[in-house]
Amino acid sequence: MKIILNRLINHEPLSKEEARGVLVSISEGKYNPSQIAAFLTVYMMRSVRLEELEGFRDALLDLCLAVDFSDYNTIDLCGTGGDGKNTFNISTLSSFVTAGAGVLVTKHGNYGVSSVSGSSNVMEHLGIRFSNDSSFLKKCLEQAGICVLHAPLFHPAMKNVAPIRKELGVKTFFNMLGPMVNPAFPKNQLVGVFDLELARMYGYLYQKGTKNYAILHAMDGYDEISLTDKVKVISNASETILMAEDFGVNQILQSDIYGGESVDESAKIFMKVLQGEGTSAQNNVVCANAGMAISVVEKCSIMDGFEKAKDSLKSGNALKSLQKLQALSRS
Repeated sequence: MKIILNRLINHEPLSKEEARGVLVSISEGKYNPSQIAAFLTVYMMRSVRLEELEGFRDALLDLCLAVDFSDYNTIDLCGTGGDGKNTFNISTLSSFVTAGAGVLVTKHGNYGVSSVSGSSNVMEHLGIRFSNDSSFLKKCLEQAGICVLHAPLFHPAMKNVAPIRKELGVKTFFNMLGPMVNPAFPKNQLVGVFDLELARMYGYLYQKGTKNYAILHAMDGYDEISLTDKVKVISNASETILMAEDFGVNQILQSDIYGGESVDESAKIFMKVLQGEGTSAQNNVVCANAGMAISVVEKCSIMDGFEKAKDSLKSGNALKSLQKLQALSRS
């Protein structure tokens, strides 16, 4: 690690193979916590190169406990986090709205590191059981339309990194990797990223694969469609800029999608939205993201996807997906 750190400090990039090798060595316990912390810190001070990101991703996918969902046409809605905006759990809520609209979701998530409430925090708070048992996950997918993949159960290689990330409490390159290392290998992906450079890197990497995708970055820094500003969308077919008007709604304020100061507050917002008691701004931002996900899978227009998402929320189908998942978690 000393040689690697000296090279990085001297602004020398790693090759894809070297980057992959470092993560494999971390997983094998070859480095101490101080060395791992130093390695993470370097990448807070300079951007990850494309080859490095690709190597890190390949290592985590090679080392993960994969789930075979190849018979299902699923999507993951996942943000990198690290945008510092402290919103409520928009992508997780959008996942249930998407499932309620009949689109299967394999939701990859984790506890919050740089945010108050990550996807796994709110799911755990609401009684969702985390499991890497494929039969249980398939039952969830078939009966609730969604299964929750709690990242630490599928990426045991990262057990040496998790406590260090928690102690650092700031975004690291692992935020960048999360959406790319879903152990169910979904055929479709809606991913939000915290800066435009990363959006372009994601676009380049996804172009090399076979996945249907849309990569999102709001111009005011959100890692999702926030409706607070324009959003850059990079997909298989195009690069576009979307505004709130493209969904037939008004632009909202950042304060409209604030997530509170605790997991409990985030969970209360989560349930209010699903129970039909959300504000117009909360409903619209959730349905905009779900609508985009639906359009990726069904290849319909964004507006059609948005309308299907609104129907899912208004009809209570999104809430039923959560309730079914809760029931399966108790059984």
